[in-house]
Amino acid sequence: MPTNLYGPGDNFDLKTSHVLPALIRKFHEAKMKGHKSVEVWGTGVPRREFLYVDDLADACLFVINNYEEDDIINVGVGKGQSIRQLAEMVGEVVGFEGDLRFDPAKPDGTPLKLLDVSRLTALGWQARIPLEEGLKRVY
Repeated sequence: MPTNLYGPGDNFDLKTSHVLPALIRKFHEAKMKGHKSVEVWGTGVPRREFLYVDDLADACLFVINNYEEDDIINVGVGKGQSIRQLAEMVGEVVGFEGDLRFDPAKPDGTPLKLLDVSRLTALGWQARIPLEEGLKRVY
């Protein structure tokens, strides 16, 4: 069971995408248009975990070769960051120098979405691509 995924070929449509590709698009468009701020939905407090798609592919091969149980195994990084931290990181990667404006009237969603990846970690696998590096690859 993978956590939130991101990578090349993601859905960047602002109406149908998930938070990370939506932020990349918002920051990119704001930079290109010279906007002074970017609106981020919610308070910025909820925490999320993101896994680069190449790490998921690697984990799938690892599990095929190293796991024979029937139980579901979670695939993720095992740690997350707030939406605020994510937005700040996306802004840095994109090169946007304006301000963040959080809109608490918009939904935050689930307060915490992190996976317990201890079973996979105990087998010897962990994600290799840090979020910032993955964001650079996608952008």
